[in-house]
Amino acid sequence: MDIKKLQTLVVDALEDVKGQEIVLFDTTHLTSLFDRIAVVSGTSNRQTKALAASVRDKVKEAGGDVVGLEGEDTGEWVLVDLGDMIVHIMQPAIRQYYRLEEIWGDKPVKLGAAKRKSTTEGQEAAAPKSKSKHLAANQEQEDAKPVRERKPAAKKSTDAKPAAKKPAAKKIPTGATVKVAVSKTAAADAKAAKAAKAAAAPKRATKAAAEGAAPAKKVIRRVKKAEE
Repeated sequence: MDIKKLQTLVVDALEDVKGQEIVLFDTTHLTSLFDRIAVVSGTSNRQTKALAASVRDKVKEAGGDVVGLEGEDTGEWVLVDLGDMIVHIMQPAIRQYYRLEEIWGDKPVKLGAAKRKSTTEGQEAAAPKSKSKHLAANQEQEDAKPVRERKPAAKKSTDAKPAAKKPAAKKIPTGATVKVAVSKTAAADAKAAKAAKAAAAPKRATKAAAEGAAPAKKVIRRVKKAEE
């Protein structure tokens, strides 16, 4: 049987019994014993046995050969030998422990490619999907070009009056003597003090003169009257 037809039958048989995490690998570059290897998970012993029986029956109905079937007693890991293809049906814990994908998984085969184009399912998958013209989402749209927005230049206000410039402060040369004007209050106080001092001076001089001078004597002269 053609390897492509065989792998299609196996994948269909595993999907019929709800096999989980189905993977398919091309092993022609690793060994000459078989061309394909498939790995699938079953949640229980009953499901792993059902997956193996589905693969066996479907291959036999198509005229293929089933070389051997191992592991049906425990159901943890069931191996179906189809000659050119080996199918490993494992429970999740066993699959995670042995990790067959790391050994044989150099060249994975897509499950869509495993379907033959001659089948009805393959033709439907390969046929381009028609796009409805009524739906805007299905129509091809041109890539939008980025639009650069320019900010309008700020207009200068004609109503605003120019700010008045303050006169520059005069620079005082270093080392120059600066005369500071006396306040009016200080000048008035000084003038009053000077006037009071001048008024007090004559009184003191008159008093001193009076104290130092000798008392004036009065001379009384008697003038005799001339005899008549």
